[in-house]
Amino acid sequence: MLVRPAADNEKPPASFYEALGKALKKRKLKIESICPVTDVVARRILEEYGAIFLAVKKVTPPPVCVFTTEEQVTRFQGAAGFTTETIADATIELQPEAMKALLKARAEAQEENLDITPRGGAEAARRNYEDSMRLWDTRFLPALDYWLGQERLTTEQVSRLRTLPLHDQVAEVLELERSGIFFSKDLSKSILYSIAAPGTSQHIAMLALDVTEFDNPRVREILAKHGWFQTVLSDLPHFTFLGLKEKDLPKHGLKSIEADGQIFWIPNVVDQSR
Repeated sequence: MLVRPAADNEKPPASFYEALGKALKKRKLKIESICPVTDVVARRILEEYGAIFLAVKKVTPPPVCVFTTEEQVTRFQGAAGFTTETIADATIELQPEAMKALLKARAEAQEENLDITPRGGAEAARRNYEDSMRLWDTRFLPALDYWLGQERLTTEQVSRLRTLPLHDQVAEVLELERSGIFFSKDLSKSILYSIAAPGTSQHIAMLALDVTEFDNPRVREILAKHGWFQTVLSDLPHFTFLGLKEKDLPKHGLKSIEADGQIFWIPNVVDQSR
């Protein structure tokens, strides 16, 4: 993993929290209202997935870092609104501005005999709360079994982790990862780089799309031109709609990191005590 250094004529990226504070102020919100400083899990989510809160005003970011019920998600998605399109036999749903930009990007790609299609069908775009819980278990449960077999976790620990309230379960998983007990699909990195914790996915905000052609550099260039960027470190197919120009991302508190030969724009957290 490589942090791409700024060129001599480039300014270093702004502080994520300063940029976030300004962005939320324009929406008449405060950081504490979407992500309490005392909630360690929510703050970790914000610092991993928080690019979404810097998106242009034409879209609606989530009102919280972590949704806790299906009702909350349904209410948010209804208020934000979404449009539906069928692409490569998959019916996907995104916020209107995100969909408009995606269709423009796809048309441009097709002019070059390329394509931009959803990876994994409808689930590549809008998801609900239940989807996020189910996908969490596809990483969490196999990892428990693996670490039990490796004798890094005891039977008692595994039983306890399975029955913890969801928020506490996520907190303990993140704490275990500090000691090298990882829960990603390949068990080599944080689960947050493999699947979102329940209620935190950018797909719930309808501002994310998993793209089949993610490994094509030209496709990534076209998506970036239309405001779609990779913002979740190491989640290669995952693109987030910010609606911003790439050259402006640093002043919005995002820094570029190269991983697996691709550029990710993630929050530039320079003051974690806030």
